[in-house]
Amino acid sequence: MRIGMLAGDLDCPGSNAVVRAFARKGIQVYGWRVVGIPDGWAGLRENRTVPVGPREIDETLTRDRPLLGSSRGPVKPGDSLHDLDALVVLGGEDAVAGAAKLAAEGVQVVVIPATIRNDVAATDSTFGFDTAVQLAADALDRCRTTAESHERALVVEVAGRDSGWIALHAGLAGGADVILGPEHPFDLDRVLARVKRRFERGRAPIVVVAEGALPQGSPVPNGIAAWLAEEISRRTGKEARAVAVSQEGGRPTASDRELATRFGLRAADAVHAGDSGVMVALRGTDLVTVPLAAAAGRKTVSPERYREVEALLS
Repeated sequence: MRIGMLAGDLDCPGSNAVVRAFARKGIQVYGWRVVGIPDGWAGLRENRTVPVGPREIDETLTRDRPLLGSSRGPVKPGDSLHDLDALVVLGGEDAVAGAAKLAAEGVQVVVIPATIRNDVAATDSTFGFDTAVQLAADALDRCRTTAESHERALVVEVAGRDSGWIALHAGLAGGADVILGPEHPFDLDRVLARVKRRFERGRAPIVVVAEGALPQGSPVPNGIAAWLAEEISRRTGKEARAVAVSQEGGRPTASDRELATRFGLRAADAVHAGDSGVMVALRGTDLVTVPLAAAAGRKTVSPERYREVEALLS
């Protein structure tokens, strides 16, 4: 069998670990020929492949540069390589949607959820998320030192267009005073009140905000972190700075390498079993396969979870 691997909308560390695990099991256990499709959906449309064998995957586990490039869809009718027996797609919601279209055309396809935002439905976690949280938490530690030295508030912007998982987890791990996500517009007056109380206690306030978060009542034209820092300065009389943290690169954490490896091994078993139109999902500590229809949509943070976290920060 000739099996292809494609990165749909991949933007996270750990992809080399999943490719390495899938290729090793596929080649050594099942006797497949495994190839990579460079540049994601664009490579698929152009029928391009690169070898993914023992030589290519050797010592890739900790390498920062991904083996596979990526691109977003959309998938068009006929976007399937005629000489592949099956296709494994890495990515988030775009990958799920594209794979579902190919499965409907009769292509054997298995998805591995990969995104730093952890917003893929039907799985407890995606690989890349732990690395993103660690990078953001490390940035918060450094920001706190600067903020307290200059007695200023810092607004730290993290990834999260439509889901606040990174903001939530990094904010808790980094001891933030306010955590704001994109799922529910925030009350600016409540944010300012918490910032003022922190200043009154002689400490420097740290606000963690997802890039897609918005205040109640009006859109933000020039970026949420910069806007919020300006509002804090204007309405409290204290200095405030905005800091944007990138989480899309870097060396994956041990946890992400381990999870990506498990995803790759489980995907190889799914392909061998003839499964198609499915995604490998983490449920508790187990890896299972779920229909792509169950993985469609976006996993977001509930209002109850935000209220629970706000109570912890009070």
